[in-house]
Amino acid sequence: MSIESEKLVAEKPRSAEGLSGSTPAGPVLAPPAENQPREAFKIGTFQALGVRDYRLLWVSNLFGSAGMWIQMVTLGWLAYDMTGSGTILGAMNGMRAIPVLLLAPLAGVAVDRLNRRTLMIGLQLVLIPIIMTLSIGLFFDQVEIWHLFVFTLVAGTVQVFYMPLQQTIAFDLVPRKLIPNAVALNSIAFNVTRVVGPSAAGYLIAWLGPEGNFFVQACAYLGVLISIFMISFPPKQASAQRQSISRNLAEGFAYVRKDKTARLLLMLGFIPPLLLIPSFISLMPIFARDVFHAGPKELGLLMSVTGAGGLVGGVFTASLGSFERRGLLELLMLLAASLALLGFAFAPSMLAAMPLLFVAGFCEMVYMTTNQTILQLSIPDSVRGRITSLFMLSMGVMPVASLVFGMATDHIGAQAVVKIASVAALAAGMLIIAFVPFIRNLRLSQIGPAPQSGRPLAESSRRAG
Repeated sequence: MSIESEKLVAEKPRSAEGLSGSTPAGPVLAPPAENQPREAFKIGTFQALGVRDYRLLWVSNLFGSAGMWIQMVTLGWLAYDMTGSGTILGAMNGMRAIPVLLLAPLAGVAVDRLNRRTLMIGLQLVLIPIIMTLSIGLFFDQVEIWHLFVFTLVAGTVQVFYMPLQQTIAFDLVPRKLIPNAVALNSIAFNVTRVVGPSAAGYLIAWLGPEGNFFVQACAYLGVLISIFMISFPPKQASAQRQSISRNLAEGFAYVRKDKTARLLLMLGFIPPLLLIPSFISLMPIFARDVFHAGPKELGLLMSVTGAGGLVGGVFTASLGSFERRGLLELLMLLAASLALLGFAFAPSMLAAMPLLFVAGFCEMVYMTTNQTILQLSIPDSVRGRITSLFMLSMGVMPVASLVFGMATDHIGAQAVVKIASVAALAAGMLIIAFVPFIRNLRLSQIGPAPQSGRPLAESSRRAG
């Protein structure tokens, strides 16, 4: 490890969480980067992995993402194999949106109120037994379709609580200056498994059967559990415990309402799930069969090339180091992703479509990772879980958007739907660049929680906006 890395590891992770029960005001704008002294070192692409505890967290995220992708593919295959109904398949996939839409704000409260290590371990101890139960039920041929719905609902609920933990826990483990790198590395873990997970799941179904596949999933989540046990979490006080749950919920929404940066970034986080990502996920089978006249292997290739673009996008974002113009970068990536997806809608063949999907996946991942990085840096730790859980609501609306995309496809065709959606995303990006200079001009060195004030959140978070 380099001298610079050792200095970073030795630095105590910064926490903005108050000890008096008060919540900091939120992000404030520091002097522009050019007026600040330059960093004495450059942050490398994998710098955060030099911190032992974050490295263990990253490994746990890798295990967890692998288990999630294997689980999604296996459940889809089982549901369609048992019923032969596309409606049932769509309904079961939609079950994952129910916990997100109903429980995401409560999940954020739990992250802020409870011991995060205990919560992470507890969620795995819920998930592993139900996966093993389903595996045993499949082995003895005792599983019916309603069992899959219940399993999807329970697993989705666990995921709702675990996702904000994954995204916020880095602030407990690494120095603040490494947070952009850590957030980007998390996206790399997700996209590595996004590329290989679906294909691996297909081979595992063929080799081991669905019951063996769920056993492999349980082993993956056991890897998550072991990694968490090995992490040394710093002592942490949860000031949110000093108020009621309803007050905690109200504080989270009040922070977003009164804080301009958080509000705008959360709104920007909804654009890809509503206008771009449904094309990557929901409409690919239609493009593979009806537009490109291909089969399931080509479908897997189309989805994998999007994941590969996301993986490269994650590596690119991790290598940005102290690059300042993150707000402008985010908006440019939105424009580029929209243009690439628009080109995909006009592509005459798979050969022409695949590079465009790669670019769209790359730009969408850079956009989402940059958005999450700025958001995480701009909020105080005492409300981090609640704000992150509100960010998750964007993923909850994606199944609804996918349903709308599917219904529209029946009337005007998949290519027309993607053209309309990508043009809408492109127009949104251009309007934001033109009329929201606050986001366009955001610099990395300008983002950070405000100094503690000792005032209640409702008063202290009154900032411009």
